[in-house]
Amino acid sequence: MIKCATGVPIENILYLGGPNIASEIYNKEYANARICGSEKWRKPLAKFLRQPHFIVWDNSDLVTHEVMGGLKNVYAIGAGMVAALTKESATSKSVYFAHCTSEMIFITHLLAEEPEKLAGPLLADTYVTLLKGRNAWYGQMIAKGELSRDMGDSISGKGMIQGVSAVGAFYELLSQSSLNMLHPEEKKHVAPVELCPILKMLYRILITGEQSPQAILEALRDETLNDPRERIEIAQSHVFYRPSLLGQP
Repeated sequence: MIKCATGVPIENILYLGGPNIASEIYNKEYANARICGSEKWRKPLAKFLRQPHFIVWDNSDLVTHEVMGGLKNVYAIGAGMVAALTKESATSKSVYFAHCTSEMIFITHLLAEEPEKLAGPLLADTYVTLLKGRNAWYGQMIAKGELSRDMGDSISGKGMIQGVSAVGAFYELLSQSSLNMLHPEEKKHVAPVELCPILKMLYRILITGEQSPQAILEALRDETLNDPRERIEIAQSHVFYRPSLLGQP
């Protein structure tokens, strides 16, 4: 999108992401980051940014890290809801983690032909964002009734809650009928979002207001949900890769 809007060559576009929490960087606590893009820029910039309390890694996979960078904020809101609604149940949070990471992998495989695996720094960035940060905090406040969706996504003292608009964006992107694919079990064509029940429920809670935050637990504990491993296997089959989503031929 940046390339199309500005005409800047893709090799001059970089992504800087975690694992880190903004407040901890501000307080000069220990933090890590990844800078992704072409080698000629990312390596010297990583060296330039590196400090004793701020370690910067570099990576060539710009698309995967950018997509995962948006998705982690989406699912962090749900993680905050689950934590608040279950009084920090370790089991509920771990099951949510299994389902949301499988959806993240599925979505990334729609956008990139050979995406980097959700491991190492990518997994660490997802973990820290679900564990702590403004999006997870927002999910907790929504679940506790201390905030409401009508208050908007710009919160005093916290700034913009990026995950709210990202929920709407990813839902709309994956709802397009032109992307319909054959459902592996129901044997009928459905939009990709139909294979992402957590994302669907977050959309109904945060965007349309059709459901209360409690509904995230209903989605999580739906007895018809399959092992999230199956969604990952579907993604890794490469059958559903859609290069047109990123304007690729």
